[in-house]
Amino acid sequence: MRKEDCFYLGNIVSKFSFKGEVLIKLDVDDPEEFLEKESVFVEVHGNLIPFFIKSSSLQKSDLLRVRFDSIETEDEVEDILKKDVYLPLSELPELEEDQFYYHEVIGFRMIDADFGEIGKLKEVNSSGPQALFVIDHKGKEVLVPITDDFIEKINKSEQEIHLDLPKGLIDMYL
Repeated sequence: MRKEDCFYLGNIVSKFSFKGEVLIKLDVDDPEEFLEKESVFVEVHGNLIPFFIKSSSLQKSDLLRVRFDSIETEDEVEDILKKDVYLPLSELPELEEDQFYYHEVIGFRMIDADFGEIGKLKEVNSSGPQALFVIDHKGKEVLVPITDDFIEKINKSEQEIHLDLPKGLIDMYL
């Protein structure tokens, strides 16, 4: 399995018991949707390795307690501790027409109500507290916070996102 064909599910943050259980901090909107998974991919030394799940349950709101088939002791957990966990893109839950996953809108035309066409969506930066659209406008980077207040509509068939941005936001970058 290639990483490009997967989405980031979370990170193995700690051991949970002497039986080899781990806690995965999930990076998803609805953790309960991921309770019944049979397997996940764990990134070890740059490779995605499948791990089959023996049992899982939610701990708090975003921690998934998992016992893997192949791990029986606390010591065996060391190799996967602090590693990222992935699932195939095909396992993403279906979204409503006006919703989107970040990976599926890359390359969309970004159009503002006042400015007009800003440019193409180059990437989504979700590393900080506020996710940002990174738009290429004639070689210059324009950053736009991803918020429902700014998104007027999404046209997936035309590959467009229509925005209504505050006056002056785009001009700051040009």
